[in-house]
Amino acid sequence: MGNYTSVQEFILLGFPGTWYFRFSLSVVFSVMYGLTVIGNVSIIAMVWTTARLHTPMYYFLCNLSFLEIWYTTACVPKAVGVLLGSSQTMSSIVCILQLFLLLSLGSTECFLLAIMAYDRYLAICHPLRYSCLMSNTFCTQLSLSSWLTGFLGISVLAFLVSRLSFCGPNIINHFICDIDSLIALSCTDTSLVELTVFFASIIVVVASCAVTLISYIYIISTILKIRSAQGRRKAFSTCSAHLTVVTLWFGSAIFLYVKPATPNSLDMNKFINSFNTIITPLLNPFIYTLRNKDVKQALSKAFSKM
Repeated sequence: MGNYTSVQEFILLGFPGTWYFRFSLSVVFSVMYGLTVIGNVSIIAMVWTTARLHTPMYYFLCNLSFLEIWYTTACVPKAVGVLLGSSQTMSSIVCILQLFLLLSLGSTECFLLAIMAYDRYLAICHPLRYSCLMSNTFCTQLSLSSWLTGFLGISVLAFLVSRLSFCGPNIINHFICDIDSLIALSCTDTSLVELTVFFASIIVVVASCAVTLISYIYIISTILKIRSAQGRRKAFSTCSAHLTVVTLWFGSAIFLYVKPATPNSLDMNKFINSFNTIITPLLNPFIYTLRNKDVKQALSKAFSKM
């Protein structure tokens, strides 16, 4: 068949159930999407307007919040249309574009979380040299490298997926275009795509997770050496929110991507993707707000002025 693609559009099934169930779920998704956008925009505005938060940690947090807004935007509006039955079809070009955006933003988030862990390692393990090591220029370089690496790396995978042929059926048992569904529907050899997904998962997810894990091993070791209990609590409070986000994100990412693609796992992938693309972006602003003293003080001050 060469490069010929007979299937020009895909049909997304979303979630099974009655219309009332799907309508209720679409309302939940819409409310969570609104709260996600409001929460992450609030964090960006708060850091931007609060001088005491102009530090590397909150600079990376703004990057993460900005990413979460686009990550959930690339998924939820279409998912709501699929659930309501008003927008269940998606052209093959748009499908691959959504796949590219979700994987690129997800890869960038892995790199950002690893960079934030490295930032906490420098702040806790090398506090006297922290301001020199984590300069504004270095922060900008780390941030740009995470975005560029995330998008450029996934562009290779997106190109390979665009070369696949789809002869039918064209039904995707999901509310987004995910890589496992496209591999399952392709009527051509997908071994190169699967191999690329595997190596990309190792480089992006496993390597980022390893950097994060090693950073926290040193962090915890340093915290345990602090003699006073108050000092240990203060040191741990600066990284507890990030550690919570890391656990949620990497746990779901490893389940989704660091494994062979099998049709039997598509139903489970759908539920894990719901957690990864909808729930986690919503939880992040609340986690950083509730577990961070500086953010709570900045919010309290902003509300008192209002």
